[in-house]
Amino acid sequence: MSTRPSCSLRRWKWWFLVALNIFFLLAGQTAATLLGRFYYDQGGNSKWLSTLIQAVAFPLVLPVLFLSKTSSSSSVTSSHCPPMAKLALIYVALGLIIAADNLMYSYGLLFLPVSTYSLICASQLAFNALFAYFLNAQKFTPPILNSVVLLTFSSVLLGIHGDSSDDSTRIPKGKYLLGFLLTLGASGLYSLILSLMQLTFQKVIKKETFVVVLEMQMYTALVASCASVVGLFASGDWKGLDAEFHGFASGKASYVMTVVGVALAWQVASIGVVGLIFVVSSLFSNAISTLALPLIPVFAVIFFHDKMDGVKVMSMLIAIWGFASYLYQNYVDDYKARRELVDARDSS
Repeated sequence: MSTRPSCSLRRWKWWFLVALNIFFLLAGQTAATLLGRFYYDQGGNSKWLSTLIQAVAFPLVLPVLFLSKTSSSSSVTSSHCPPMAKLALIYVALGLIIAADNLMYSYGLLFLPVSTYSLICASQLAFNALFAYFLNAQKFTPPILNSVVLLTFSSVLLGIHGDSSDDSTRIPKGKYLLGFLLTLGASGLYSLILSLMQLTFQKVIKKETFVVVLEMQMYTALVASCASVVGLFASGDWKGLDAEFHGFASGKASYVMTVVGVALAWQVASIGVVGLIFVVSSLFSNAISTLALPLIPVFAVIFFHDKMDGVKVMSMLIAIWGFASYLYQNYVDDYKARRELVDARDSS
């Protein structure tokens, strides 16, 4: 009799965590993408700075990490502890991949309108489904396959559409194809990163507590930030930062607020990403990130006057259909799990 309210409370807490992390991910991703485009439009041009601020706000995780470690210290047991050298090597490798991925996203956002950029990013769900199938033993059901096909068609449609003359006069001529390929490649690499993180939890760390997830995010972001700083100075990009600061169209204060805002927004989104990986799975986390798909193009039309022509609208509808197909599979899986739990309880 007393276990039923307890189970109900645990279920409510689970849904609350899912909803909270979804909010962090959607709000952070939408704000970061729009502010990133604003940075370029107002005179910013440093791709390495744009890459750096996608990861550099990781110290914001430290208070949460300390609180989580303190609250869980009483329940620490002699669980599996992987060799520190092996774990450090994994963090360095993932951090370097994240830095490369962020750089590709920075170039993609520079060369594409926000609406086109966000629609191409939806292809990451299709990539993640493939990587999760091969690396994380994720089931490939008909709705998931349907989602992969539809999201692939959505990206191909934009690729064939090409650089429309109505898209944006701010985009450097002839850069559309490069921006498309880099954004598509970044989406695939991002999906690989999520699957590799989940594989690390399963095969190396062999546990997936909230503290472990936060440590993964913090250490990989530290490596990515260090790699971005090296790239910033090695490329000579840092020499133009002073001119950017003084020549920013909206003013110096706006420049600082934009850069800081992008960094904070990406960190909020990252917390949502790793939170959903912890609570649900990497595939679900990536699926939710595509939920920003209908949001970003709408805001892009309002703030940046991007053109939403028929091809983009069709691409958006196909991608939303693919996303809904994946959500349906998650609903079916959740329903089956709950039914199995009820049946097992009744039989006992």
